[in-house]
Amino acid sequence: MTKKEIVKTISDKIGLTQLQTKEIVQQTFDAIVDTLVEERRIELRNFGVFEVKKRAARKARNPRTGERVDVAEKYVVTFKPGKEMEEKVRMLEMAEAAKSHGEAPPTISTAAPAP
Repeated sequence: MTKKEIVKTISDKIGLTQLQTKEIVQQTFDAIVDTLVEERRIELRNFGVFEVKKRAARKARNPRTGERVDVAEKYVVTFKPGKEMEEKVRMLEMAEAAKSHGEAPPTISTAAPAP
């Protein structure tokens, strides 16, 4: 799914124009990035946790040549899904398994949780 598709989906659900929704979505993304840069962690309840982590320098191997190379330390963004997201993905796995065995798949709710 692209940002444009996210904007259209949200716009259709809440009744704002796509231009208004695009601005809200962009501001949300900007806030997430700014928070990650400043605080290195952002927790979105019922969704997951984004965190900036430092990867240590290491030795690696060039897959083409087999030559050993040094990889410098770097910062990376990690994401750990929340329980609700993991449960929905697990249900998707169960649905696929049931489908491959000719069974009725379990229903997967995509509704947002009650506040």
